[in-house]
Formats: sequence, C-alpha cells, structure tokens
Amino acid sequence: MRSNKYILPLLAALAVLFSGCGVKRSVIPAPQEAAWHTCLIQGARATVNADGQSYSAAVIMQTVRDSMLVISVTPMLGIEMMRIEATPFEITGINKMDGTYASATFADLNRKLSPTLNWDVLQQVCSAELPTGAEHARLIYSLGDKTMEILIDYPIRKLDVPVKVFNIPTTKYTKIDITRWL
Repeated sequence: MRSNKYILPLLAALAVLFSGCGVKRSVIPAPQEAAWHTCLIQGARATVNADGQSYSAAVIMQTVRDSMLVISVTPMLGIEMMRIEATPFEITGINKMDGTYASATFADLNRKLSPTLNWDVLQQVCSAELPTGAEHARLIYSLGDKTMEILIDYPIRKLDVPVKVFNIPTTKYTKIDITRWL
C-alpha cells in the first residue's frame, strides 16, 4: 500500500520524537505559572525529515498533567491513522492503517534509544512547554547511522479544557515488537 510507505516512517519518528532528541538532558523547568490540569493542542503540524524524504501530518495532543497523554496523528482528512498513548510508565503506539500496536515501558525503550526517553520531556513536548519555546520545536534523533529531524509547529494551546484521553482497546490489533518501528 503506497500510503503505508509514507506513514510508517512518520509514525516511527513520532514515537521516537518523545525521547527528547535535540533537547539537552538538563531540562530547564518552565517558568512558574498557574498550574494546569489539562492541555489540548489541536492543529499542530509535525514534519519528519529522514533519508532525504519529508513526511508531514496534523497532530492533536491531549495531556492530563502527570497522568496520561494521547497524540493523534491525522495525515489525511482529519482521520486518525496513528495514536500514541502514554502514562508516566509506558508508551503504546497504535497503527490503525495496518492494524498493529506496540507497547513498551520507558526502561524497555531506553535499551534501544539514545538519548533516553522519559515522561517529563514527553509531557513538555505535548504541552508546548519545552525550554526552546512554545511556538516551535526542533528535535534531532539518531539511531545508529540514521538521523531524523522532527519539527513541530504549535498553534495556541488550551489549558484546563476537557480532553479525551482514553485508552483504545487493543484487542482488534496485532501486537508487534516496538523495534519494528525504530
């Protein structure tokens, strides 16, 4: 399926995105402001540059502070093709195009990824609170001899609004090893 050729690298890159690539490990705390409980970012655009190709998709990010987050990847006509769900302990990617999903703890992922993946950076990315600014993020990730550049353009974020962060039942999807996406 031709569209699968383009979506899988984007899905893998988005899964890897949350490792905090290009962001120094000494994460600077966001300026103290009124604490938010939920954050909704609609209409964000994620672009992945890898192997001389560029892949782009609309992304919706919904976060419940220190609890759970959901990233919906909608490359065509607003239809969710990929979903990433995460808690402070685990991350799950569901590829609706090919009916597969993969789950891993952060410790499991960190055996494959460099730099390591952690919940705090993931939450900062999904709430536009990276120390690099709240309008754009540029992340660089390398795995072996492959390098990926991930660019995110954030629209205005909405704080303390209703979000829909529920787990999709994975029973209708086939489980695969997370390394297939890395």
